[in-house]
Amino acid sequence: MSGIVIVGAGQAGASLAAKLRTLGHAGPITMIGEEPMPPYQRPPLSKAYLLGEMELERLYLRAPSFWEEQAVTLRLGAPVDSIDPAARSVRLKGGETIGFDTLALTTGSRPRRLPAAIGGDLGRVFTVRTLADVDRMAPEFRAGARALIVGGGYIGLEAAAVAAKLGLDVTLIEAAPRILQRVAAPETSDYFRALHTAHGVKIREGIGLDRLTGDGDVRAAILADGSELPVDLVIVGIGILPNAELAEAAGLALENGIRTDEYGRTSDPHVWAAGDCASFPHAGGRIRLESVGNAIDQAETVAANIEGAGIAYAAKPWFWSDQYDVKLQIAGLNAGYDRIVTRHGDGDAVSFWYYQGGRLLALDAMNDARAYMIGKRLIEAGKSPDPALIADATADLKPLLKA
Repeated sequence: MSGIVIVGAGQAGASLAAKLRTLGHAGPITMIGEEPMPPYQRPPLSKAYLLGEMELERLYLRAPSFWEEQAVTLRLGAPVDSIDPAARSVRLKGGETIGFDTLALTTGSRPRRLPAAIGGDLGRVFTVRTLADVDRMAPEFRAGARALIVGGGYIGLEAAAVAAKLGLDVTLIEAAPRILQRVAAPETSDYFRALHTAHGVKIREGIGLDRLTGDGDVRAAILADGSELPVDLVIVGIGILPNAELAEAAGLALENGIRTDEYGRTSDPHVWAAGDCASFPHAGGRIRLESVGNAIDQAETVAANIEGAGIAYAAKPWFWSDQYDVKLQIAGLNAGYDRIVTRHGDGDAVSFWYYQGGRLLALDAMNDARAYMIGKRLIEAGKSPDPALIADATADLKPLLKA
């Protein structure tokens, strides 16, 4: 028996393997990872780890001994070259072939990079995704160094926060009219713009990057308006792409990532997918979620379905971001909102609730765990409280959960 092979040793792959064992799967499980490290957390990389507040061992999702105890074979530092669904085998870069009865693709995603034609391949131009990425950039985070952040999404803002805390001179540029424009309401953008400005970050919105210049290492950035900024390092945070090339070359159906049905099965009955790389049915359409929560929940559902459970995956989207002393917690998906309701909590806590007509879609909660937990439960239960009640800071929201 060839057993189950998992390609991708990140959060989704680790969750899938662990869940299979929890469910009593006794057959062989092999997890193949491109990086030489055992499965680890990515969110702390650009925050606690880069700040020097978290040791490497604390990044690991499980103690290395866990995988041996669970009889999960780890093949690390082993990029996969190709997949042959007909032969039910995967081929590693070195030429070794590993057979499978069932294959799970948890290949994750990768950062969009700046084209080489505009200086994207210069030295000291970084993206933030892997442990190696952060280890390369960490020595450049010296007080007084001039850092340019390209992209005003959550990745860029988190990088800006760490750089500012470490004493760098930080400028962030965003081509869209406002930071977070693609993912959040103007109210959330305004909140984080003010937060970063208060910490000395210079934010320039509505202006793109024309090119980077330098001889070997980056030395300057030419912006779209012709202005020039001297820089010592550049961090690029302009989104991510699903790692779907192996699936595409193997003839699997794609649609904004690897296309799966509601159970996580791809167009080949012996191949499944979960995590950042997978798109799945949701609310009458299709969606691909880039979050730790989705990676865990979807992978565990796929594990159950590999074992024959037949459970349709019902996504419960949630996200978070840590910047300075602010914890942002997001529940739901805000697409299609037409109204924002603001609720003030204790101290500096505030939350923004997204409505479409009378329907609650999502909320962004800043330093307000209580509002987040209640809002998340309301959204998951399909309940939409009166916006006037949400806006009333004196109103107790807990009774809404019992209604």
